[in-house]
Amino acid sequence: MAEHKRVPSRRRKVLRVAACAFVALVVLGGGAAVYAYVRLNDNIKSVDINRQLGDARPPAATDGSFNMLVLGSDSRSGDNGNLAGGAVGDTARSDTAMVVHISQDHTHAQVVSIPRDTLVDRPACTDATGKTVPAVKRAMYNSAFETGGAACAVKTTEQLTGLRMDHYVQIDFAGFARVVDAIGGATVTTTVAIHDKDSGLDLPAGEHHLNGQQALAFVRTRHGVGDGSDLGRIELQKQMVRSLLKQAGGAGLFTDPLKAWSLGDTVTKSITTDSALGSVNSLVGLVQELKGIGPDQLGMVTLPVVTAPSDPNRVVPQQPQAGQLWAALKADQAIPQTVVSAQPENPAQAAPTAAPTASAGPSRKAVPAR
Repeated sequence: MAEHKRVPSRRRKVLRVAACAFVALVVLGGGAAVYAYVRLNDNIKSVDINRQLGDARPPAATDGSFNMLVLGSDSRSGDNGNLAGGAVGDTARSDTAMVVHISQDHTHAQVVSIPRDTLVDRPACTDATGKTVPAVKRAMYNSAFETGGAACAVKTTEQLTGLRMDHYVQIDFAGFARVVDAIGGATVTTTVAIHDKDSGLDLPAGEHHLNGQQALAFVRTRHGVGDGSDLGRIELQKQMVRSLLKQAGGAGLFTDPLKAWSLGDTVTKSITTDSALGSVNSLVGLVQELKGIGPDQLGMVTLPVVTAPSDPNRVVPQQPQAGQLWAALKADQAIPQTVVSAQPENPAQAAPTAAPTASAGPSRKAVPAR
């Protein structure tokens, strides 16, 4: 993976990793440990984004901060066909898109969700057959992945944000459900009942511990709660991310080698990464860098948007707020208050007054509202 500046405490974390690895070797035995390592490496699917995009990209940060593009694919191939409802087709778009900014000292993160119906200027891309697809004005953001896969999604995101996407991670429906089950499910609280025949979700108001398929239905639901918009669904996705971070932090995954192996096997089977993350060593290194980031160190916002003048069913970035947001991340600074104060309400937690979903403080000190 790309190298990022570390703080002095990393040495202690490396020692803990080495100790865990030693225990794993004792438990598994030398031959089994080698088998496990090879198996995990073979599980990982990766895409060489850097080779496909070349040098005509935003420069990488030099202060130790970095960015990742995380996509949720709506592919219906394989095990995905029977999950989470919706139309079944041969193509795949980016159903969920999050730009994850990791602070300079790697102790905090800010996540920006990009609504899939956002109209953007999509650059020229290369499709799966190697054919160049010309640039398009006012294309839906999620069409980039369908048009040219991971590289086109990254290229479109970099053009939209002005930020270098140092890493790329993709997961599909079935993979998401498997990962949720592997960490022991996710707990969510709703103040309203959710009944969505499309996603299959049926929850009364209250606290619920969801398994993988239920969690997938939760992050996919639109019509069963709120106004049925994608902006409301994004708020459910933010709630789920926080829940999963909390669950993972309390599941002993970093101290129990057997649990770590089981989760590692599931995760590596479920994701596609950029080539810099396409090995066990690289993924473990990234996890170790980020494992101190929990719900309280995570800020989450949605890209500010307004209804597109050309189409009431589409949105466009709201200015100057969108530009201010990307500039703040580029400078590793606070998410502007103009962005924080205008965040949509979580329709599953409707209340007379909703707390903001991200802190207005500096990114390395941000403490988002829960």
